[in-house]
Amino acid sequence: MKAQAYDILQKVFGYSDFRPSQLDIVMSVLERKDCMALLPTGGGKSICFQVPALVMDGICVVVSPLIALMKDQVDNLRRRGVLAAAIYSGMGKREIDTVLDNCIYGNYKFLYVSPERLKTDLFIERFKKMNVNLIAVDEAHCISQWGYDFRPPYLEIVNIREFHPDVPCLALTASATLKVKDDIIERLQLKNPSVYVRSFSRKNLSYTVRFAENKLERAIEIIKKVPGTSIIYVRNRKGTKDIAHSLNQVGIAATFYHAGLDNPTRENRQAEWKSGTVRVMVATNAFGMGIDKPDVRTVIHLDLPENLENYYQEAGRAGRDELKAYAVLLTNEQDINTLKERAALSYPPIDFLKKVYQCLANYYRIAVGSGFMVSFEFNISEFTETYSLDLLTTYNALKVLKEEGLLEMNESFFAPSSLKFEVNQSKLYEFQIANAKLDPFIKLLLRTYGGELFMEFLKIQEIKLAKAMNISQSELIRILEHLDNHGIVAYAKRKDKPQITFLTERYDAGRLPLNTKRIEERRKNAISKAASMIAYIKEDGQCRATQISNYFGEESEAECGICDVCIEKKKALGQRDEKLKQRIIQTLKEGLLFSIQSIQEVPGLKNDKYTLRVLREMEEEGLIFCEPEGIYKLNN
Repeated sequence: MKAQAYDILQKVFGYSDFRPSQLDIVMSVLERKDCMALLPTGGGKSICFQVPALVMDGICVVVSPLIALMKDQVDNLRRRGVLAAAIYSGMGKREIDTVLDNCIYGNYKFLYVSPERLKTDLFIERFKKMNVNLIAVDEAHCISQWGYDFRPPYLEIVNIREFHPDVPCLALTASATLKVKDDIIERLQLKNPSVYVRSFSRKNLSYTVRFAENKLERAIEIIKKVPGTSIIYVRNRKGTKDIAHSLNQVGIAATFYHAGLDNPTRENRQAEWKSGTVRVMVATNAFGMGIDKPDVRTVIHLDLPENLENYYQEAGRAGRDELKAYAVLLTNEQDINTLKERAALSYPPIDFLKKVYQCLANYYRIAVGSGFMVSFEFNISEFTETYSLDLLTTYNALKVLKEEGLLEMNESFFAPSSLKFEVNQSKLYEFQIANAKLDPFIKLLLRTYGGELFMEFLKIQEIKLAKAMNISQSELIRILEHLDNHGIVAYAKRKDKPQITFLTERYDAGRLPLNTKRIEERRKNAISKAASMIAYIKEDGQCRATQISNYFGEESEAECGICDVCIEKKKALGQRDEKLKQRIIQTLKEGLLFSIQSIQEVPGLKNDKYTLRVLREMEEEGLIFCEPEGIYKLNN
């Protein structure tokens, strides 16, 4: 099986060898063992389930909360000739139906599914019939309320395991503390799992914290000093635009990225940055997940992340090519106070949560008992203005409602239009004869997309089809809607706005089933994690890499030697060395000769390891020499 794994790695993915730990994880899965894999950002987690799934018969079900990453991986697999599909909030029932059927009866190898879909009858009934070879749980830390991104739908994963009890489960994450790691194993009911933990230390990544009042000025200095591609992270959308403008004014090619931009703009800017046309990407944390650009030389934070988990992941996007790279956090006392305040306000009062939930139900006119798995376009600014709600507090309330498993909120959402024939070829032919005006359009669809349109939803571009028909885009959409209404096609229109999905039937807001104890624990957890972030910033006596490793439970005293703390220590030690060297030279100039045995008799000198090291260095530098009798003398 090892030979097959290498064959797939090379032929399908184009890699000659596995990265550290990857092969061990792949072989454990192939031996049908449950596994827990904690690999750093950029450690190649997807290979760990994609390779063994392709070796084995059947389909791999991948649970992931990140729609953009799901779609990216599905597209990448399809480009490599591997059949893969995804279902997530925001998709229509007919589209989901088709995908699930193809996963049972088609030759599909991967089904990516968002966790909130796991408890629906539609998914469960089809899942039972699938020939599943592996359940891969990406971002597995989401299952733990002690993690930084708790998602209650992840708790449903253990329930679907009972339908395929002999199928191995692989849990993957890039950042989990010991407490979270143990929680993952327990909540997924991993049986005697093989546990693989790669070191959190990155030998090529230099961590630095700098206090600065003018952070942008300092960032510009760094970018000018360190050549290569950069990412600058800030918290708010307006900041991304303003900072990119300032960089361009001083001659640094920059652009900006956040979840509020439309999809074509986001894709274009990402492509410009990846190709090197633009050197610096200024972004909110909506940018970076799944970005495979190995030669990022600097990642600069101008605002403090909420916790060390986020910081470690975002900073880890630098230097994935294993060449020297820099993660710089620029901050000041005001930032620290802001982080404390944000942590304290991250879990609004229960009454406010109920109020926001009620406002959402009113906004979308959802009656009590309805709305299960229904998605809506969502503009938080319009919503808060409509009900005179504070924007930040409302955003935090929505996050808590999400953590409670009541809502799913996707800030950055894009799904292109898709189409599928709902009738067979003979029925379609009958329709063409009866509707001669539509015949040329149906023939165009068949020429453009072929027989696959009868099998699955295919992405379409209305503007291209309209040009081919020499009609307006709006006229083409009207034709597609007409065909949809007559049951000839299933037409799913493109979505490019943020989405909000009700994961349960709508409750009476007064009886909202909120776990108040868990919410309070999560509030304390957020405050504790903010405190750990602040402790990291202020600790200037311990190696930065060691601090991060220790936070994640990796006991390490080894210093990286390249972070700001280690460099300062080296400077201080160098000054101390120089002082001792001058003392030794002065002593010998004064005629006070000594050997190792008699050195302690000389005022200001000791017979210890430190002094002996300095003496050896001075000999190597040719400053002094040692006579056969063991007496030290100056070189002329």
